[in-house]
Amino acid sequence: MVIDLLKSHASVRSYTDEQLSSETVRELINAGQHSASSHFVQAYSVIHITDRVLREKLGEYSKNPHQFNGAGAALVFCADFNRLQAAAALHNRTIDYTHAEAMLVGTIDVALFAQNVAIAAESKGYGICYIGGVRNNPAEISELLGLPEGVAPMFGMTIGVPAVSNEVKPRLPVDAVLHENMYDEEKYKTILPQYDAIMKDYYETRNSNRKQAEWTEQMADFLESPQRPHMKDFLRARGFKFE
Repeated sequence: MVIDLLKSHASVRSYTDEQLSSETVRELINAGQHSASSHFVQAYSVIHITDRVLREKLGEYSKNPHQFNGAGAALVFCADFNRLQAAAALHNRTIDYTHAEAMLVGTIDVALFAQNVAIAAESKGYGICYIGGVRNNPAEISELLGLPEGVAPMFGMTIGVPAVSNEVKPRLPVDAVLHENMYDEEKYKTILPQYDAIMKDYYETRNSNRKQAEWTEQMADFLESPQRPHMKDFLRARGFKFE
């Protein structure tokens, strides 16, 4: 069942040497294109990195060399308004993607598109891993991949045959994310400590990279300070000005 497939997801960080064919990648991308899209703008593009030198540079810039160099396929997903600009030019018109809503549309579109690709890949027995590290050096990666104005790399994805399968991480309980009619923040006082106990047990007993950690403390550590503050200036330079 599709629901069972969705609930079986775990990030894969080590792959066999088997490479995905161009035909397989195209099949996965085509499945991705059937995701929902705001006003059907389809504001996304994906770069399939087949050149070994480019892969090595991408791994270096993203600080994920093991992922990009060892995967069966390496992809970079981008929010893309350049193609929409070209569409408007066919009618001697221009578009305005400088406002915040455009950035949201592009980000949501590319995320929905990528998740369809991920599900399609997992349905064929492959493993995947999203690579947010693409945003560590987005300007350098944009130059490396020849991205024009109006196109911004959002994240990468590696796909391949898993060499090692990881356990599925326990998610927050449904009651933590599902609210009925009104948002209920009081329930977090009970639910979050319970979830911490579940995650603590998971981290201490999983097959690899065992540690002592609680989810709430990890989130506090991660979100206490701004992440990748350079992204605002980078996106402005790409034409996404949040006006």
